[in-house]
Amino acid sequence: MAIRLQHLAPRGRRRCQALLRDRRGVSAIEFGMTAPILFLVVFGSLQVAQSYYVRTVLTGSINAAARKSSLQSGQTNTTALDTLVSNSIKYVMPTASVTFTRKNYSQFTSVGMPEDFTDTNKNGVYDPTECFVDMNGNRTWDADMGATGLGGANDIVVYTVTVTYKQWFGFAKMFGLPEYQTVPQTTILMNQPYATQATRAGTSVCP
Repeated sequence: MAIRLQHLAPRGRRRCQALLRDRRGVSAIEFGMTAPILFLVVFGSLQVAQSYYVRTVLTGSINAAARKSSLQSGQTNTTALDTLVSNSIKYVMPTASVTFTRKNYSQFTSVGMPEDFTDTNKNGVYDPTECFVDMNGNRTWDADMGATGLGGANDIVVYTVTVTYKQWFGFAKMFGLPEYQTVPQTTILMNQPYATQATRAGTSVCP
């Protein structure tokens, strides 16, 4: 029995040494360890490229539509121009939701500015009981005095298109980020001087 053990021990050591030297299957193991990181980088890059491409298409479409809107013919072609922008986006992202807003102002310095009000209590903010100058005709104080719509000749128009779409591959949801990506794009242009610009007079409103 002792003789057999002496013969088996060297044989076992040789087998262990041979097993340690055996490199078969190493590539498969290494690939299995690195594949998740590789796929994450590749698909993550594709998702970033998707967002960039959508934004690029949106920028080109909204600029073209805004230029056409600034013409006198744009007054009656607003829906058709919005449809062109929407079709451009949905050609790239068929399931995307596309919304449009237009606000017009009498001059560039008015863009995004609040309506004037009488700060009775001197707290620096508008209170519902204070008088204000209604510039857009809605009888409500607004933090942005812009009027809805395309406006008229020489008016400044802020044209905003917002695209919402579901991201590819589901990585965002995996990492607890929003599943849907929202891409807003805004352009500001002055309408062509196809007529005399209408005068805007504010109306004092006291609740």
